[in-house]
Amino acid sequence: MKTLCNAALSIIFIGFSLVSCKEDDDYETIESAEKIKIDSVRIVNDTMAVMTVQSIRTYSTYASQCQGFYGYDYVHTGNFSRNVTAYKYQTDGSCSQTIHVSANQINFSPQQTGTYTFKFWTGDNTWITKTIVVE
Repeated sequence: MKTLCNAALSIIFIGFSLVSCKEDDDYETIESAEKIKIDSVRIVNDTMAVMTVQSIRTYSTYASQCQGFYGYDYVHTGNFSRNVTAYKYQTDGSCSQTIHVSANQINFSPQQTGTYTFKFWTGDNTWITKTIVVE
């Protein structure tokens, strides 16, 4: 699954690169992609039915308008455990140094019943832990 996530991130990066290849001089290129802390998580229902879909929202704070959401590393650490790390991109443009918060989402669609534990990276070795019971 991690290989699939890495492939998806590569495709997204290539897509961003192709989109930014305009002929004029006012384009920005992505300089880097790196981890960003997840400040908070919103799960609407802590109980759901198997084979349904629920959106899990995460919120992160970016230091400038040259930064934005790049993607997630969504790792299955067991049958019912998931570790989620968010990544940001940094462009080389001249941007406002305005701090902004961005909301992004993961669509969770469990295939079997059980209690799922999600850990969302908040920096260093700290995590926000959330559980969803799937009936």
